[in-house]
Amino acid sequence: MTLSPFAHFDRYLAGEKQASEHTRRAYGDDLARLAALAKDRDLATLQPTDIRGFVRQLAAQGLSAASIARALSAWRTFYRIMKRDLGWGASPATGIRPPKRAPRLPAAMTVDAVAGLLDNLPDDTPLACRDKAMFELAYSSGLRVSELAGLPLAALDLEHGLARVTGKGNKTRVVPLGRVAAEAIRRWLLQRARLAQPGETHVFVGKTGRGLTTRAIEARLATWRQRLGIAERLYPHKLRHSCATHLLQSTHDLRAVQELLGHAHLATTQVYTHLDYQALAQAYDQFHPRAKRQEDGK
Repeated sequence: MTLSPFAHFDRYLAGEKQASEHTRRAYGDDLARLAALAKDRDLATLQPTDIRGFVRQLAAQGLSAASIARALSAWRTFYRIMKRDLGWGASPATGIRPPKRAPRLPAAMTVDAVAGLLDNLPDDTPLACRDKAMFELAYSSGLRVSELAGLPLAALDLEHGLARVTGKGNKTRVVPLGRVAAEAIRRWLLQRARLAQPGETHVFVGKTGRGLTTRAIEARLATWRQRLGIAERLYPHKLRHSCATHLLQSTHDLRAVQELLGHAHLATTQVYTHLDYQALAQAYDQFHPRAKRQEDGK
């Protein structure tokens, strides 16, 4: 008994490829889409113009770019096996590109939401004091969670309100520290001296006296979210995004934010330009919500 092309392809997936049941169902769904779009036409006779038309139809139906890309990949694999095993011609899906994916916009908190988190973090225990310093720093200076975890004591210059950060690609940059963050770090360093193991160089250490992992930092923020009754999903990178978002809303200075975040290319920073910008500004201390210096007597 001769198998249908789809059955032959499923046998290939199950046998030669040893694909999981989930993978086989996903391929089956994508091939069912192809058959529905082709209607009564023989799949072996389809041309690249047909596939391009199918892609347009799927996009018009509201299918995401990612789903269309997955379907095209499945179709290309299907036609490759049909050519190899059944003698079909060249794949009509080769070289067909899916629609461009819309850039994933970074999730940012509002200024009030950030204040609601950071202002309500206590510092009445050593670990709470540490957490407050960590998250103030993440928001103040736009640090990645890996940069928080890896920050050494020698990188801090609290006198001048600066920190030297080592980011992706082992590249270093100097970032400013907001007044609130610098004060929180000073308080934490007094507590750290009692916890840190001899010779430990990381700024942020745990109960064991050793440096924190990125997962430990993420878990601490999740714990505070729960304790403070915050409904919004929180993770350290969201504080970094919020820092960039709030600075851009005030300064409209992409280059400055690029330097702060340590982006190698300006295009990476430009994802934040979906925001509505406020007044043009010039300096970090003047505009960052938690870096503004209080006027004397206030």
